[in-house]
Amino acid sequence: MAIFGWVLAAAGLGLLFLVVQSVYLGAVLRWEDQETVGLGYYGRPLDARNRFKRTLRLHARLLAPILRLNTYAARFDFRRVSFSHKGVAGPLGTCSSESFAAGESYQPRPEDIFVVTQMKCGTTWMQQVVYEVLHRGRGTLVETGTELYAVSPWLEGRKSVPVTLAPALGAERPGRIIKTHFPAALCPEAPQTRYIYVARHPVSCLASCMDFIATNVGGLAPGIEACVEWFCSRELMWWGTWPDHVAGWWDRAQRQQNVLFLYFEDMKRDLPGTVRQVAAFLGVEPLSEAEVAAVAGKCGFEYMQRHQDMFEMHPPHLLQANAELFVRGTADRHLDIPEEHRQRILGWCGRQLEGRAFPVERAYPDVARAGAAESGSAGGG
Repeated sequence: MAIFGWVLAAAGLGLLFLVVQSVYLGAVLRWEDQETVGLGYYGRPLDARNRFKRTLRLHARLLAPILRLNTYAARFDFRRVSFSHKGVAGPLGTCSSESFAAGESYQPRPEDIFVVTQMKCGTTWMQQVVYEVLHRGRGTLVETGTELYAVSPWLEGRKSVPVTLAPALGAERPGRIIKTHFPAALCPEAPQTRYIYVARHPVSCLASCMDFIATNVGGLAPGIEACVEWFCSRELMWWGTWPDHVAGWWDRAQRQQNVLFLYFEDMKRDLPGTVRQVAAFLGVEPLSEAEVAAVAGKCGFEYMQRHQDMFEMHPPHLLQANAELFVRGTADRHLDIPEEHRQRILGWCGRQLEGRAFPVERAYPDVARAGAAESGSAGGG
């Protein structure tokens, strides 16, 4: 009987510990969200941001038992962490139905510059290019310890400087640099506003998305099968599927001269050439060779990786206090995905683009070939 009593007491204490941990976890999650909305995190000076990260790491250590238990008990489920706005999925927490609606209803100003991509296709990189072009290579984010997202708003996001409070950047052609992942159908239009769209190979996009999710949820990260299903789902893929995204923005670029359509891979091959294209599109005075070199230097992989504290794509949270901006920064990330899954994505994307104006044969010939092969097999069967 004495042993049985000890067992009951131990079970009771264990249950009480889990209850306390659960309450503590809920309080920390609420605090973390409140402290990072708007300029709550990005608006702090560098030393204050570092203190916030240290506090998060302390909470994570104290909450290690329940976080570890959650890792064993639950897996990341795209349905549970997503919402839908007009048929377009988005990630809960970072965004919301309300923030999507607010972004869609925004009225662009003539001086606004939108940087648009599907997620993990070079958004932060292009924001930095535009920022440095507007400053002719003399931007001071690093020197002043200023976060990019303290001055460049995310249109449909909850955790950056609000678009209405964002400053105009640059002296010659002051403009607000606005990030968005919106598909063309949701992104607000204005004839004088500038839009720069960056496309990236779909399998490289998936590989980078998987890195991003793993960095953010650690042991809860889903396997590759679940990620491929998500990537190929019109219902679940955040901001819409890759084929719909690139084809929609390509169509808009053909109709409107205020849309510049670029490729991530071209940026990797010739960043100075991209810098010149962006400068010409924005209408600034042509950059000198020294200015082009200065912009390219501050937008290079090594520079941005070395100063990641200025380019954090989202505020730190309980499961992640130090995110890697770029895992490798290469144009051929698609080669990291196993062949079976790579071919599935290529074929699916190729079929989805059939009959669309997007020049997939020229831009991504492997996508076109795989789509044609699958269509031929289906027709022959």
